[in-house]
Amino acid sequence: MRNIIDNAVRYGGSARVSLAPSGDNAEITVADDGPGIPQEDVERVFDPFVRIETSRSRETGGAGLGLAIARTIIQGHGGNIELANRPEGGLTAAISLPLVSDPGPTEA
Repeated sequence: MRNIIDNAVRYGGSARVSLAPSGDNAEITVADDGPGIPQEDVERVFDPFVRIETSRSRETGGAGLGLAIARTIIQGHGGNIELANRPEGGLTAAISLPLVSDPGPTEA
């Protein structure tokens, strides 16, 4: 979540985060007001070492691993993440994670 929110603030100027239950899932949305990303790069940005921001400046970006790692972690928990450009401008990251009920204490 930190990487996704940091990206929204860094590249989109702000981050609006919401959380809502949806059936057996928790739906987390992170929206920004930035320029969005080219449609052809929406899926590609999850590949390791892919950066849309092309400068090599440490101030404007990292190595292009953050979204790849974030997706791997989310999928490892049985969830999914999708990016979409917002019609009014900006980008939305929609994260869905399964809700897990507390199994209670375990006996050793």
